[in-house]
Amino acid sequence: MKYRVTHITRYSYSEPVSLCHNLAHLKLRVQPGQRCSSSQVRIEPFPSVAREFRDYFGNQVNYFAVQQAHQELTVTAVSEAEVTPLPLSTAVATAQPWEMVGEILDQGTSGELLEARLFALDSPYIKASDALRDYALNSFSPERPFLEGVSELMTRIYSEFTYDPHFTDIATPLDEVLAHRRGVCQDFAHFAIGCLRSLGLPARYVSGYLETLPPPGKPKLRGADASHAWFSVYLPGVGWLDFDPTNDKMPGEQHITTAVGRDFGDVTPVKGVLYGGGEHVLHVSVDVERLEK
Repeated sequence: MKYRVTHITRYSYSEPVSLCHNLAHLKLRVQPGQRCSSSQVRIEPFPSVAREFRDYFGNQVNYFAVQQAHQELTVTAVSEAEVTPLPLSTAVATAQPWEMVGEILDQGTSGELLEARLFALDSPYIKASDALRDYALNSFSPERPFLEGVSELMTRIYSEFTYDPHFTDIATPLDEVLAHRRGVCQDFAHFAIGCLRSLGLPARYVSGYLETLPPPGKPKLRGADASHAWFSVYLPGVGWLDFDPTNDKMPGEQHITTAVGRDFGDVTPVKGVLYGGGEHVLHVSVDVERLEK
């Protein structure tokens, strides 16, 4: 499936900003199952310094600095991509007990396994805990197939947690999300990752977009026409597999990936530092358009 994604981020300031430095994760990721045919990021006012690089996780990152006074900053990203879900070998996917995944990760020395091991460690927004481990263990009985346990964990989060855009912010700790069982897509992704890492299993954060075409009379999936987040797990011999706890499904051709990282902090759409500005108002607009083949 082919898409055009337009993501506009606009900051309006009560006082002039004399200088700002920013990083943007807005260009779509090139990876197995997703090919990006075009991508551009426009900044207004025009930046004095701008460059693009690929970060440790393989994401496209734009750095830019605006060095003239301004009271509004607009970052517009327009990308086109084709998403093709990859086939999954049922035999391989169902063969490995979850404990074996941890053992292979601990003992492996290949570059791929060493990289995956990073995603079993704590990160700034996600800390392993006994409470998260206890919640996860309800889905990971001894010798249960790894993906079967992950799928049940995803479904439990979908069923037991309430989507509430007013309850949390990026700083809300996971124990509070667990206690109240409320949050948004990034909270559910962080929570699932925390559960898996508390079992010693590798899981990473995925940012992107969700396109939906609901049947007549049916509502759109939550997260449509907005930035979305989910998580992926590493299965030795297969690779990274995505799970969306907000919508209780394995992402397919309707999920469009922007970036992956340890948590939201690694893939923030736009972040930076500025001098001046006073109070600010943030407005974000996202349009996901399906293109003709």
